[in-house]
Amino acid sequence: MPRGDKSKYTDKQVRKAEHIEGSYEQRGVPEKEAERRAWATVNKDDKGGKKPGGSGRGKSTGHPASHRGGEIGGRASASRTPAERSASARKAAATRRKKA
Repeated sequence: MPRGDKSKYTDKQVRKAEHIEGSYEQRGVPEKEAERRAWATVNKDDKGGKKPGGSGRGKSTGHPASHRGGEIGGRASASRTPAERSASARKAAATRRKKA
């Protein structure tokens, strides 16, 4: 099997890669780079191609890469001191009381 052959990928993985590639292209990433990133993401999510090798259902494909967005907010919050977070919480509570 030559390098870069996509025959071992399921239809779902191919659709997933096409969707991801389209998203990158919309953001202005060049076509070849978008394709490379899309397949890298599919491989990261699903650990490579998964053509079923028998009867029954295949393994489900999760979406771990698509869950990374939540890490950004956590990182921003962690960079603040406890005193800053507490002051922000008190200010928010006061605003909620005022508007209630």
